[in-house]
Amino acid sequence: MSDDPRNGPDDTPGDDANPFKGTPFEQFFSGGAGGMGGMGGMDLNALAGMFGGQGGQGAGGMPDLGALFGQLQSMMQPYDGALNWDVATDLARKSVAASPDPSPTSAQAGAVADAVRLADHWLDEVTGFPSGVTSTAAWSRAEWIVNTLDVWKVLVEPVAEQSVKGIGNALPAEAQAAAGPILGMVGKAVGAMLASQVGSGIGVLAGEVLGTSDIGLQLSAPGKAALVPANVTAFADGLDVSEDDVLLYLALREAAHMRLFAHVPWLREHLIGAVTDYAGGVEINAEALQQRMEEQLRGVDPANPESMQQLLEGGLFDLPRSPAQAAALERLEIALALVEGWVDEVVGQATAERMPAAGKLQELVRRRRAAGGPAEQTFSALVGLELRPRRLRDASTLWASLRTRQGPEARDGVWTHPDLLPTSSDLDDPLGFREDATAPTDLDAADFDAELRKLLDGDQSDE
Repeated sequence: MSDDPRNGPDDTPGDDANPFKGTPFEQFFSGGAGGMGGMGGMDLNALAGMFGGQGGQGAGGMPDLGALFGQLQSMMQPYDGALNWDVATDLARKSVAASPDPSPTSAQAGAVADAVRLADHWLDEVTGFPSGVTSTAAWSRAEWIVNTLDVWKVLVEPVAEQSVKGIGNALPAEAQAAAGPILGMVGKAVGAMLASQVGSGIGVLAGEVLGTSDIGLQLSAPGKAALVPANVTAFADGLDVSEDDVLLYLALREAAHMRLFAHVPWLREHLIGAVTDYAGGVEINAEALQQRMEEQLRGVDPANPESMQQLLEGGLFDLPRSPAQAAALERLEIALALVEGWVDEVVGQATAERMPAAGKLQELVRRRRAAGGPAEQTFSALVGLELRPRRLRDASTLWASLRTRQGPEARDGVWTHPDLLPTSSDLDDPLGFREDATAPTDLDAADFDAELRKLLDGDQSDE
């Protein structure tokens, strides 16, 4: 019989005393060989890797405990919400600082302002929505991070918060009662790890974005049209198109997004609401999560400080979608496709007779948005959300067809109410959308309300 009291008879504090026994956290708190008191199943090297530290090695191959607990202290500082946004911001800024990130010159800022001004002039001729731009800016990548962070918090926080809560709720009630303080620590640790993932993703995205509307959501303050000259130059490099044309085309897209979000006041909340609904559908299957954790923890190499980061990237917290989440995700993807399709359509109209290179740039942007980049894949792995419009081409065709048949007023009038938006089945037949649609622009208040009720009643009768 072992001398280890944890393997003793029933009256000793063995595995049965572990409040996490039979739960996803049994591996972390099992007290097995190589553990540190209640932190069994993962030795100190793995623990150091868990909190992102190299730590350094002491005598006998032991990690530098001073460095390890310094990292623990820094990661576990009090913070509000489900994520430590100070950690996320710091990591994002360090990511862009790893390569040159020059501040835009006054000439570049002037070029952006001129391009947006000309873009707005062109857009005036193809849509009844007036300009939504109140100011312009040329940002470095670090400035893009700082100026878009508030929107990222709104976007990511609900999903992260519900995920952290869901992991704790997966425990049996008696385990939650017995391990309340430990659960609080686990929640903070998970929040710190998620912050690491989010910060890395925002940092990578900052190296790719061209403006404030690349993902379909307006990431800047209302009315602030901004481009990232360093990334615009990199995007234009190697294209058989002048950088001036590239800048103007991107300014057109930025200004078109501004118009739509400024004059469709419910649109931002409609998109964020889909994300919140997605978060509310998070369901944790304790047995499935435990199995996944056990499988992936077997791949952790205690001697490799990067193994825990690889574990996170492998989707340790990537949980199966519930039916409610699948429905919310579909609403989000359709809405993003409709936004991008409308922008694609109005920019196409604005450039049709003025910019010969616009067709080539349109195709490049379409492919770029449809494929997604490394940062979008990072966020997909983190919260299961893919911020890209899978049906952009169908949406663009739908808006163009409606304009061709009934004019730009009918096309823009669909944005009057969220219940008027095309559905997935409408995107299946984009040429047949709203055969009887009318433009509400010239109606007085009473007639407008009557037309709106007629359209909504029509939607209900079709179901």
